[in-house]
Amino acid sequence: MTSHTDCHFCLQSLRGRKYALREENAYCVPCYDSLYANPCEECKQPIECSSKDLAYKGRHWHEGCFRCAKCSRSLVEKPFAAKDEVLLCTECYSDEYSSKCFHCQKTIMPGSRKMEFKGSSWHESCFVCQYCQQPLGTKPLITKDNENYCVPCFEKQFAHHCYACKKVITSGGVTYDDQPWHKECFVCAVCKTQLSRQRFISKDECPYCVDCFSKFYAEKCAACKKPITALGGAKYISFEERQWHRECFNCMRCSASLEGQEFLTRQDDILCHKCGSAS
Repeated sequence: MTSHTDCHFCLQSLRGRKYALREENAYCVPCYDSLYANPCEECKQPIECSSKDLAYKGRHWHEGCFRCAKCSRSLVEKPFAAKDEVLLCTECYSDEYSSKCFHCQKTIMPGSRKMEFKGSSWHESCFVCQYCQQPLGTKPLITKDNENYCVPCFEKQFAHHCYACKKVITSGGVTYDDQPWHKECFVCAVCKTQLSRQRFISKDECPYCVDCFSKFYAEKCAACKKPITALGGAKYISFEERQWHRECFNCMRCSASLEGQEFLTRQDDILCHKCGSAS
């Protein structure tokens, strides 16, 4: 077995000479460099064992060759970035490739945290709520007029509050009497049936379904005794504190329509002029 007194490759004596070890075998410097030295990525010369070998992703450089490809400044013990296998100092990389912050328009340096939203990039410290200035990070947010807001601030500043429950309306909703309502809150004041998709009648700023309004508030027709509602803009006729549907305002004897005609009254009856005169 060859001792460390001889080169493992050329078998020349190593006494008084520098040598290098590899897998417990000793080599003279020339043999070691010819067998194992990595070629420098920049100058293509072998990186001798007497030189410092700087490695990055399987590639090797002399210490003096490890420089920015654009400005040629040394990258030894300095932050750098790689683009298409080309090494660049952070300044050159930023000038060429880094995004600009949407808020401050300054470069987002490699290695710093970048926030992306709607196709734009932001410094993490710039991506904040417009109102409270707290970082938004990955929290839910709402955008208005190109400004970002956290949900609580947006609701406080801009969101509509339901007229009934006073809570924020986040989507949809109904407008009634110039006031916003949740659909589920816009109900009949009596039976609580939802009114967002049906006809309703208003009284004293409260909405009512047709059935409840007719039952509790509508005037009754003096002829048919059914409720008189204003649905569809329906008209009615009023006389001496009594009301009639337009189609019910007829002579009690001959049933002729009295709308727009002269008529006579006899107790609770209304008569056309002809029937009233004949009595």
